Amino acid sequence: MKILVLADSHRDKSNMRLAIKRHTDVESVVFLGDGVDDFDSCKELLKGKRVYAVKGNNDFYCEYDKNMIFTQNGTKIYITHGHDEHVKYSLDRLWLAANENGCKLALYGHTHFQKAEYRDGIYLFCPGSLRSGEYGIVDITNQGIMCSEMNVHGKRNGYDSF
Repeated sequence: MKILVLADSHRDKSNMRLAIKRHTDVESVVFLGDGVDDFDSCKELLKGKRVYAVKGNNDFYCEYDKNMIFTQNGTKIYITHGHDEHVKYSLDRLWLAANENGCKLALYGHTHFQKAEYRDGIYLFCPGSLRSGEYGIVDITNQGIMCSEMNVHGKRNGYDSF
């Protein structure tokens, strides 16, 4: 089951649309904040998909929650923008929040840097910044979880299953 993971568009609707149009095969789309207006403007491209979104520290007057937990293909997932968990300094608080809620995957934004890490039974993944063309794909299968760093400009860094 594939998830398109988007974050930090900061008014770049073009890169968001490119990423969404490139991955019509995904079952779900997650937006991790800082550009909810951009994300909301792409709703017509998301018909038939499960959609999850949280607000970021630059999403003023937004009714989205700061974090959310959902289950996909039997995997419990914690999503957040990451500013409340101080992800620019350490992933410890993010890991703790995911662990306390029984999640096996934590998706976050805010840093604007792509990063995939496996720590004590929990996958931590940041798709980077859509403003820079970066986004991610998470594939959850019976064999495990694979996080792939993607870019609308063509470069791709993939991570094997942990």
